[in-house]
Amino acid sequence: MQEVFHSLAGRYPKPSKPQTFSCELTMAGIKALISLSFGGAIGLMFLMLGCALPVYDRYWPLFLLFFYILAPIPYCISRRVVDDTDSASNACKELALFLTTGIVVSAFGLPIVFARAEVIAWGACALVLTGNVVIFATILGFFVVFGSNDDFSWQQW
Repeated sequence: MQEVFHSLAGRYPKPSKPQTFSCELTMAGIKALISLSFGGAIGLMFLMLGCALPVYDRYWPLFLLFFYILAPIPYCISRRVVDDTDSASNACKELALFLTTGIVVSAFGLPIVFARAEVIAWGACALVLTGNVVIFATILGFFVVFGSNDDFSWQQW
């Protein structure tokens, strides 16, 4: 058995340096992902509290879930379509940012319209707006952390 090992060992060159893998980058990605998940859970908790507390007991603010889903879609599409080699702004990215801004502003405006129309209480509106801030900060944080073209980019998924 040793003869076979020594004959095989002679065929393959020894590595010049021991190979070490840095797991700092993946640990940073995992920590960011966990903190973003925590932020999303806190934001959804505020949204659910604005709906389900016995004082408020109205579930109309759950329509904001559509805005949470729709908000990153224009930017994701423009990142896939647009070649980022030029530093100048282009129309596709500007349109995506415009649509995303419209979705975010609508998500903040809908609870206020509901509260003004007395569909929901103002306390529920405050909880929902707090949830909006946390959720959209989480979405922004996702694109800041995973938006660059490095080793742990969201485009790999």
